[in-house]
Amino acid sequence: MKEQEGVIKYRLSHMQQPIDPALSLTEINAWRTVLFRLGLIGRCADRYDNIGFGNISQRLEPGSSQFIISGTQTGHIEFLKSKHYCLVTEAEPKRNWLQSSGLCQPSSESLTHASVYTQDPAIQAVIHVHSPEIWRHTKSLDLPHTSADIAYGTVEMTVAVEQLFRSNSLRQASLFTMLGHEDGVIAFGSTLQAAALELIKQLSLALGIEQQANYE
Repeated sequence: MKEQEGVIKYRLSHMQQPIDPALSLTEINAWRTVLFRLGLIGRCADRYDNIGFGNISQRLEPGSSQFIISGTQTGHIEFLKSKHYCLVTEAEPKRNWLQSSGLCQPSSESLTHASVYTQDPAIQAVIHVHSPEIWRHTKSLDLPHTSADIAYGTVEMTVAVEQLFRSNSLRQASLFTMLGHEDGVIAFGSTLQAAALELIKQLSLALGIEQQANYE
């Protein structure tokens, strides 16, 4: 049975209130719009049962467990407003639990974002997109990846992410694909720009593979 996109699987303690207006969303929203225009975040009528996909987050400060993340079911919106973001204030990925606040609930991938942040205090941004090109060329691009039997947003994914970091397989690319999550790709970096540019780099390499095949 095909897994439904966008379903929140973690336990959530959420406070329905506006996030602090002092928190700047300019940078995160600008990069999200870039990714939306590239089709890496969005909604397509012929994919994933017309459910929105993709999300983006930014840690508040180095080493902090708190991060801003786009809300669940916002993939179809090109320009997000503050009401479309929420603040994850506490996260315990191995307990499958998050605490947050905002006028919307955090993305269904928030547990995976939290898991990545716990691996390295220098990571300041995490981006989850759907890229059929990168995903299907995981092997050709020699990309780190989680197993096909591990679903998104689960404790099992948290453990798999930890294992990727421990194996040092992420030294060559600050990105991995999730083979158990159709077209799912996670990128991370010390800045939003670094994470986004890693995605764009790998997308260009994947497109190059496909175009080369057409020339032969």
